[in-house]
Amino acid sequence: MSMLTPPGMGGKYRITGDSYPRMRRPRRRRRIVAASVAATAALGVLSWGTVQLLDAFTGGGTTVRAAGDGGECEPAGDDGNDRDGTKGGASAAAARSTENSGASPAALPKPSAITVNVYNATTRGGLARKTADALEKRGFTIGEVANAPASLDKKVKKAGLLMGPPAAYRNGAFDVLLTQLPGAEVRAVERKTSEDGGKTGKTDGGDGRKDPEKNAAEREIDLVIGKAFKALAEEKDVRKAMAALASPSPSPSGCR
Repeated sequence: MSMLTPPGMGGKYRITGDSYPRMRRPRRRRRIVAASVAATAALGVLSWGTVQLLDAFTGGGTTVRAAGDGGECEPAGDDGNDRDGTKGGASAAAARSTENSGASPAALPKPSAITVNVYNATTRGGLARKTADALEKRGFTIGEVANAPASLDKKVKKAGLLMGPPAAYRNGAFDVLLTQLPGAEVRAVERKTSEDGGKTGKTDGGDGRKDPEKNAAEREIDLVIGKAFKALAEEKDVRKAMAALASPSPSPSGCR
């Protein structure tokens, strides 16, 4: 009996050969796979938690539109564009100006109460006179009609530039004239007093009533026709815009 034969085996089982059997540890592949899956899941949960924290502190990076995929919140004209190519239309311009204006709908001035000085900053001759005649037919009071000064000549890229005193924001003069040219830029400028060589400048008479000439000066606006000008807004669009000014509707939720 071999010396390697365990006692009591009676020689029935023998171990032959000149090497010992290899004793391997049980394989742990299942544990490794389980650990990998758990680590991946933990990493996913950690990433999701990080995103939630960022949204909580930053307010979220995605804006949800109240109207779904309805596009812009501001109303558009019949074809969705101004006559100068800007998006919206006369109604959209009226909606925007109503939000920024300090004038109440009932206090909007009539076109006849607004004096418009028309200046041509383009290379198209006679455009100022033609535009002034069109505005006069629509009820506006026309003041000076001439070429734009050198500081503005050929430098107005939009359809037009409306310039007037800051009071034109409050009294609605800007709003009413903007319905005629919705693609125009609006800029408030200080008017010089008569002592400084300006147009007007009378103050109150001391009895609490505003001077009529001062009121007229606050409703005097310079319209500088720009490169993108094609034509004034159609009268039907102007009527819609004036109706929007008279009865402004609140902006949808999430729109500013």
